[in-house]
Amino acid sequence: MSDSARTGPTNEQVDAKLLEILVCPLTKATLQYDATTQELISRAAGLAYPIRDGVPLMIVEAAREIDDKALASDHTKSQ
Repeated sequence: MSDSARTGPTNEQVDAKLLEILVCPLTKATLQYDATTQELISRAAGLAYPIRDGVPLMIVEAAREIDDKALASDHTKSQ
């Protein structure tokens, strides 16, 4: 399949419907999309799941841990 034939999301966007149904596999909590880092953030688990080539990698082993300071900083930015 050529690149021009692809119609899926690019690295800069994630399908809104997909974001509505995805939850953290560890806690089942909702996720927040971070377009800057291309990650789905689980505040409940303190994890950030990467998005690669428009596909969220929803496995705990692929996620990076987020420290409390980063979570607090992200929370104040979103308000």
